[in-house]
Amino acid sequence: MEWNEKLQVIIDYAENHLQRKEEVIDSEKISKIAECSFGFFQKVFSYMNGISFAEYIRSRKLTLAGYDLKSTDLKVIDISYKYGYDSPTSFTKAFQLFHGVSPREARNPNVILKVVPKMQILERHEYSWKLEQKESFRLVGKSIVVSCENNLHFKKIPEFWNECQRNGIFAKLISIDTATQKGIFGLFGAYDEQLNEIEYSIMAISDRELPQGFTEINIPTATWAIFDCRGSVPQAIQKGWQYLNEEWLVKYPFKHAQCPEVEWYSNGNVYDSNYLSQIWIPIIEEE
Repeated sequence: MEWNEKLQVIIDYAENHLQRKEEVIDSEKISKIAECSFGFFQKVFSYMNGISFAEYIRSRKLTLAGYDLKSTDLKVIDISYKYGYDSPTSFTKAFQLFHGVSPREARNPNVILKVVPKMQILERHEYSWKLEQKESFRLVGKSIVVSCENNLHFKKIPEFWNECQRNGIFAKLISIDTATQKGIFGLFGAYDEQLNEIEYSIMAISDRELPQGFTEINIPTATWAIFDCRGSVPQAIQKGWQYLNEEWLVKYPFKHAQCPEVEWYSNGNVYDSNYLSQIWIPIIEEE
């Protein structure tokens, strides 16, 4: 295997131990996969990824601990031992340094936790996220149906945005936007499994009269897991969805609420490296 392949196998091995087996990662096993000494592997890992293997594992442990605090009733002492800390005190210090809040404060629904997703050797991203309850709101805009075959929607949805900018729809949405925090929404509607197609809408919050040819959707009061995506679009939002589909949506314990998944695009320069877009996942908070 090439080094990239070896490193990915080792990352997969480490994730399996962290999330499923909850066992100590075996340096001898890693040496066997890498076909070199563990010390030399660590040097290669740091050189290729700009972060030490130990720091990466620590970041993943604290990310997963954040998931547990947000979504389970596990005690801090149990979580600390689950992720290999000698005591709740050492865990709390590490957690505070990583997330900027204590484990107790992390259970507040409005607190944003840091997320370092499972590393893919060629791409690594960090996402901030929080849980937030939002009152019902009304969206108005335009919709299309796109095929998901061979990820065609990744191409068609940006084309739909470009079309709306050219034909004046985008400007109209901005003019009728009555939200406190201005921005445009991308909305994923009904998915047809047989045809492998999904409805996608470009909309804005508005209490104005429905313009001719526009549709409206009323979103009920719901709790949302909101992820910040930083960078130019559509790349930033697409990478955010890739992370959610490969890791968060699969492994995070919250149940999905009966609401559409939402993209939100702030006002600003969409080509800026620090431009803010968000992904909203509706979740059910269990009692």
